[in-house]
Amino acid sequence: MPLVPTGELIARARSAHGAVAAFNVITLEHAEAIAAGAERVGEPAILQISENAVRFHGGDLSAVAAAAAAVARASAAPLGLHLDHVVTPDLLRAAHTEGFGSVMFDASKLGYGDNVKATAEAARWGHERGMWVEAELGKVGGKDGEPPLDAHTPGVRTDPAEAAAYVADTGVDALAVAVGSTHAMTRRTAALDHALIAALRDAVPVPLVLHGSSGVPDDELRAAIAAGMTKINIGTALNTAFTGAVRAFLDADPDTVDPRKYLAPAREAMTATVAHFLKVVAQPGGRPAGD
Repeated sequence: MPLVPTGELIARARSAHGAVAAFNVITLEHAEAIAAGAERVGEPAILQISENAVRFHGGDLSAVAAAAAAVARASAAPLGLHLDHVVTPDLLRAAHTEGFGSVMFDASKLGYGDNVKATAEAARWGHERGMWVEAELGKVGGKDGEPPLDAHTPGVRTDPAEAAAYVADTGVDALAVAVGSTHAMTRRTAALDHALIAALRDAVPVPLVLHGSSGVPDDELRAAIAAGMTKINIGTALNTAFTGAVRAFLDADPDTVDPRKYLAPAREAMTATVAHFLKVVAQPGGRPAGD
């Protein structure tokens, strides 16, 4: 079916007091697994490509974007395509050229004033071209080799008052916030601050995004959605499933040289992971009506 704009998927989820899961694409097998997992459970999903993944593919967005879009369009599930953690203006411009309807512009490593300035410009540029723009405020940590951050470290969590001012000053369509998760977690041990999520939900008029969701247990994810999270980003969990399946196959059959032999179980492991997370996200436990 045709690609569904990320903003439309988010709006549907928010109106139903629920959430939508977004999964990182690195290889073709990632994209195929996301589509297959969404079809398996009959839920929508977002395929997202990060600037790191683009860098892995030689810095050329066009090939990986075309592959992911082709997989999504061939799927029977409602799927969106999103460009994640964009830090360079050139890639932001390429996102529009390559047909992305949404982008996460990441100026979170800048000081607050510079973050606001850069993000406001990115949002203005994107909106002029009909793009949905997400940004980040706070420090999720764990990306690009950074160590995971303690959620109790001063300055790490997103402040609701600052978030309200940031959204007003930048005009972004969604806000990724720091509430206790971190990128690149291989164990699901993160404990989120659900009271802070609810306070952020009440403070800002746009949907909230949870980055680093691979390290968040199922019940914590359900509670986070009930408290106000609308977009749930998942990446490392797919890589863990992929690598585990490849390692198990090659341990059992070290003489194999045909990559199709071990990529098939790796893709299936990711498909099962996608299906699991989609079922969790689809059944958050309910958010109070009117919130």
